[in-house]
Amino acid sequence: MTLDLTGRLAVVTGASRGIGYHIAKQMAAAGAHVIAVARTVGGLEELDDEIKAERARTGKGEATLVPLDLADMTGIDRLGGAIHDRWGKLDILVANAGVLGVISPIGHVEAKVFEKVMTVNVTSTWRLIRSVDPLLRLSDAGRAIVLSSGAAHSARAFWAPYAASKAAVEAMVRSWADETRNSPLRVNAVDPGATRTAMRAQAVPGENPDTLPHPSEIAARIVPLASPSVTETGMIFQAKPNRWVSYQMPA
Repeated sequence: MTLDLTGRLAVVTGASRGIGYHIAKQMAAAGAHVIAVARTVGGLEELDDEIKAERARTGKGEATLVPLDLADMTGIDRLGGAIHDRWGKLDILVANAGVLGVISPIGHVEAKVFEKVMTVNVTSTWRLIRSVDPLLRLSDAGRAIVLSSGAAHSARAFWAPYAASKAAVEAMVRSWADETRNSPLRVNAVDPGATRTAMRAQAVPGENPDTLPHPSEIAARIVPLASPSVTETGMIFQAKPNRWVSYQMPA
C-alpha cells in the first residue's frame, strides 16, 4: 500500500544530507509538508529543489527550510514557537541529526569533542522533544522517530562518546514513550545500521561504501513509521537485510 502523508506536517533534522535528506524527500513525495532543519544551507536548497520538482510532477509535498545549528538551544525553542504560531500542531518528528565525534580510546578524547557529541546528540534531542512534544500531542496521530545506533548496545572499543550519546537518546525515548503510551502519540527509536553516509565513512574509512545500503533505501524503510496507522510505541527498530527487526524497550 502506498503511504499517504497528505496534510501531515513533519520536522526532519539533519535534512541536508544522508538519511535525513532522503527521509525528508520521501515524506514530501508522500504528501507531507516537511520542515527541513540542518546547518548546511546548500544541502537544504538542493532538497527544496528536489521537492519542488516532485511537486511539479505530482502536485504533492512541499518544504519549509530552517537553517539551524542544533547546538543553538534557544533556536530550537524558537522553532517550536514558530510551528505553533503558523500551524498550531505537528504530526511527525524525525530526530535524525547527530555527530560522530572521534573514534579514539576514551582517555584520549578531548573534552571539547566529548561535549560537542553530548550537546548535539543528547541535549539538543531533549530540547527538541521539549519544544515539540505539546505540538505532537495536538495531532490526531502524532509520530516521533528518533535515530539511534547499534553502538548504544555494542559499546565497542574506541566508540565511547558516540555510544554513550546514543544510549542516552534511547533512554529518553523509552521514558517519553512510556509517558505518552495512553495518548495518540507513538514514539519509537530506529537503528538504521551501517549505511553509505559521510558519518560512516568517517568512522570506518577503509570500508567499501558500495557494500552498504544507500541512505535512500534506509529512508524508505523508516518513513512508513510516520504513518497514522502505526500502533507500536516504545520500540527499537533495527535495520536488517530486507527487513526490520523490532523489540520492545525493557520496562
